[in-house]
Amino acid sequence: MKQDGDLDSLVRQRIRGLRVARGWSLDELAARSYLSPSTLSRIETGHRRIALDQLAPLARALGTTLDQLVESGDDGDVVIRPHRDDARGMTTWLLSREGAPHGVTVAKLRITRPVPTDLRVHPGRDWFTVLSGTVVLRLGERTIRVRAGEAAEFSTMVPHAFGAEDGPAEVLCILDHDGERSHLGPARDGVARDGSPGARYEA
Repeated sequence: MKQDGDLDSLVRQRIRGLRVARGWSLDELAARSYLSPSTLSRIETGHRRIALDQLAPLARALGTTLDQLVESGDDGDVVIRPHRDDARGMTTWLLSREGAPHGVTVAKLRITRPVPTDLRVHPGRDWFTVLSGTVVLRLGERTIRVRAGEAAEFSTMVPHAFGAEDGPAEVLCILDHDGERSHLGPARDGVARDGSPGARYEA
């Protein structure tokens, strides 16, 4: 495994940080990862090169993935840029990375349009909490107003659509796999975290 100095140091910090956060001693993590305490100590302090066959059991023991343990510490993707779609009255901030754990996608939306007349259906469930303003949720034959500080959760097998009432509204959405597939359109229609082509929200 090729390791650059900065990444190597970052991986060591992550291992120690995750261990300490769980309140584990070196002996406890060593037992859980099938390494000797002395080997783990030398890994954490930089006195031993980290081998791939050691990283995999460490990641499992620490409740993370190998990819997350060795991902770059580059700051290039820290800023999340909005994608504004005036035609649809929606601005989207895609907050979760592609391939995020637990199969969910998190997005912040600024909604300026009224509730659409066309209702949509897809498998799964949707969750959102209103950060500001008032959202009108049409759910089948029902019209529900969700105000700032309130949240909604519903089956998306019920025909649904939502929009803003009396000015813009901002919401934080959590989409499961089916909701993500239905609501996030083709890559060419939006932007990713770094401003490159990515996904857009299709509420």
